[in-house]
Order: sequence, then structure tokens, then C-alpha cells
Amino acid sequence: MKHTISTITKTEYSQVVRVWEAAVRATHHFLKEEDIAYFKPLILNTYLDAVEVSCVRNSQNVILGFSGVAADGIEMLFVHPEYHGQGIGKALLTHAITYFKATKVDVNEQNPQAVGFYEKFGFKTVKRSPLDASGKPYPILHMELK
Repeated sequence: MKHTISTITKTEYSQVVRVWEAAVRATHHFLKEEDIAYFKPLILNTYLDAVEVSCVRNSQNVILGFSGVAADGIEMLFVHPEYHGQGIGKALLTHAITYFKATKVDVNEQNPQAVGFYEKFGFKTVKRSPLDASGKPYPILHMELK
């Protein structure tokens, strides 16, 4: 299935955050409820403004998945769990690599599904950090496209 990539407007940020939260709840089982509550307003009010956001929508214009790229790094890539396995993540990743020349991504070590996803597309772990960027005890794998 071919997925069309589009951009979003700031008025769609709340829809993007809903996709983020659903995806995190489905894949980031290691996070505590207070972690999700901590990150949610940061995504909405800070992080989305710091990246180039691309998305895949359905025929009703609902966002099914999105990515955010800054410089040469994929800062976020999330797909609503109802649409996992349908090529949306692959389309967003391919777009980030092709259009934005992204070659780096940081992945939670405790999310083996995401680690495997990036490895499948040629990313290799080049470094490990014991804490995430917020100083929380969630190890991060720094991966690069080789």
C-alpha cells in the first residue's frame, strides 16, 4: 500500500499528540504514568515546534502516524497502534531519510520493537546512554544509518 506523506499545521498538534500517546502506551510499557504526563505537554508545546513534522493520513484526513526530523536526526516517529504493520512507519522513515537526509535516531533500549524496526532498515547502534535526554533512567541507543 502506498502512503502519501503530508505536513501538518499547528492546529493539528493535539491530533498528533493523541497518536503519540496511543503509540507510547502500546509500545513503551516501561514508562510510568507520570512519565507520560511529563512528556505529553512537552510534545505539544515544545518538541513539535523544534522539528519538521511529516504525517500519513487516512481518507478522512485523520493522522495515522507522524515523524519529526531536526538536522540529520529522526527525533520522533510514532504510528497509532491500530495501524501498526501497514507500512506507515516505513513510509515515514523512508521520507525522513530521502527528503530530510536523516541518518541518526535515538531509541529507547527498552523498546525492542523500535530497535528492530530501525535495524531492519540498516541502522546500527553506535553508542548507549544510561539516561534519556531528560535525565530519566531509560537507556537510549544512539543509532546511525550505515
